[in-house]
Amino acid sequence: MIQNMKNLFSKSMSKKRLAVITASLVVFASTLGVLTYEGTKETVALTLDGEKRVIETHADTVEELFNDLDISLHSEDYLSHKRDTRVKDNLKIVWKPAKQVQMVVDNEKKTIWTTADTVADLLIEQNIALKEFDEVVPKPDKAIKSNMDIAIEKAFQLTLNNGGKKEKVWTTSTTVADFLAGQGITLQPLDRVEPTLDTSVKANTVVNVVRIEKVTDVVEEPISFAVVKKKDAKLPKGKEKIVSTGQKGLMTKEYEVVFENGKEVSRKLINKNYIKDKKDQIVAVGTKVNKVQVSRGAETGEEYYVTSTAYTANCNGCSGFTATGINLHQNPNIKVIAVDPRVIPLGTKVYVEGYGYAVAADTGSAVKGYKIDVFFATKAEAYRWGRRTIKIKILQ
Repeated sequence: MIQNMKNLFSKSMSKKRLAVITASLVVFASTLGVLTYEGTKETVALTLDGEKRVIETHADTVEELFNDLDISLHSEDYLSHKRDTRVKDNLKIVWKPAKQVQMVVDNEKKTIWTTADTVADLLIEQNIALKEFDEVVPKPDKAIKSNMDIAIEKAFQLTLNNGGKKEKVWTTSTTVADFLAGQGITLQPLDRVEPTLDTSVKANTVVNVVRIEKVTDVVEEPISFAVVKKKDAKLPKGKEKIVSTGQKGLMTKEYEVVFENGKEVSRKLINKNYIKDKKDQIVAVGTKVNKVQVSRGAETGEEYYVTSTAYTANCNGCSGFTATGINLHQNPNIKVIAVDPRVIPLGTKVYVEGYGYAVAADTGSAVKGYKIDVFFATKAEAYRWGRRTIKIKILQ
């Protein structure tokens, strides 16, 4: 019996040993398989959107490699190798995913995919060349981000007339208000802008900034005095005498003056202020008439004032002969006056102030009352005499 138990124990130990050996063989085989599998992987250097990684892979192609990495490739992406490129040990692969951005060029909007790093790189990629005064938002050095909005405004030239000073200016502004703000131009309350601030601007537009200024101008002005004539029966007729000398007054006038670009365009009187009153000049005018009793036998030496004019033998309607028959053409140097015979009888000898000794030998339709017409040989002499009040003296 004891022998049987020894045999049974011996058999049990043999089975356990076999199981352990079998298990060890399985583990060894698995480990060997793993080591063998791992040892057959290819080592690849990846640069994924700027991030560097080194991986080991059994992928046969680049596309399979990215599928294993759960990275979707798009046609717009940058990939340093073709998708069907065979994966080899120490292969270096660069991948840069494309980003979608919205670009507006001169109000035309479009959506594009790009792998550019910066706005400047994108412009080069799109063959867009910026000129000196063109503007791009964001700035060219900004990094590209997904769904970024990029606006490019092409500059154009217009004319600015600022207060009379003209110049050509480059701008990307859309309205007159934007343009003036961009030029740092400040408007005063009275200034006028043509065209209006909300008007759109384009190439060759002329923007006028009219600088308007209102000022008050105070001016002193003299006030002319009037000459008041009063009849004076004590003075001989035709004689004048200043009774009271006139004096000018003084006033200030306040004007509202409007200037446009430094030039006066309007002047409006807004106030008057009298500083000194004027004083009218009073003149006495004689009305006294010295009556003349003239006849062929009248007393000589009578003097009085008359109104005188002048005439010639060649005047319109003149015959060249006086009312008493004197031929004036043949006697150009004779001293003759035309009179009203009811006042001075024809043939009377007189002395005329400024003319000399003469004879009343003619009449005239306009010679009435205390008026005489003095004869001269030429029109020039008659014009020089003109019309004047003179004193005459009856001689005989």
